[in-house]
Amino acid sequence: MATHLDLDEQEQLDQLKHFWNTYGTLITWVILLVAGAFVAWNGWQYFQRNKAAQAAALYDEVERSAQSGDVERIQRVLGDMKERFAKTAYAQQAGLLAAKTLYEKGNLEASRAALGWVAESAVDPGYKAVAKLRLAAELLDSKSYDEALKQLAGDVPKEFEPLVADRKGDIYMAQGKRDEAQAEYRKAWTGLGPTSDYRRLVEFKLNAAGVDPKSLAPVITVTPAAPKKS
Repeated sequence: MATHLDLDEQEQLDQLKHFWNTYGTLITWVILLVAGAFVAWNGWQYFQRNKAAQAAALYDEVERSAQSGDVERIQRVLGDMKERFAKTAYAQQAGLLAAKTLYEKGNLEASRAALGWVAESAVDPGYKAVAKLRLAAELLDSKSYDEALKQLAGDVPKEFEPLVADRKGDIYMAQGKRDEAQAEYRKAWTGLGPTSDYRRLVEFKLNAAGVDPKSLAPVITVTPAAPKKS
């Protein structure tokens, strides 16, 4: 009996050796690839968390510089963020905040450069739309009408479409193009909806452009009921 068991064990050992000689290298590579992917994933997650933390710290620096009005530091930190963390939401927010502060400090060229960078480079379409609207407003103030309209060209998220139409209306009014302004204000008024507070401002603009907003409201017709037959 012992000899029979020894032979069985020897046979199983031979089969195991044969299996390993045939598939051992493949199994080893699969294990190494899975382990490598796991290590790489953990490393990537750590890198992303570390990157986000660094970007957040720099955004805080931009915010503090904006509060103190330190224009030079704002530009320096924003430049660092654009170079190292351009695709993060923190960099896009920093660009908008920096532009606002630079504009308030009278550095119009730097403000437009910051807005232009966000409008062109932002990953989030919402940040892109905000930057375009603000840049168009600054260009409107400087009477760069064609350039302002160019900033508002192209698609934007649906919720920004009325705001874009309103800004286009402002530009056309400044150019003396009343018909075009009326058309854009109508789009803005309709798109904003009756519960929007901003719609009231557009109503003033429509009146100034010679349009009664009441004329844009949908007319509800009531069909009288047919008389009952006696």
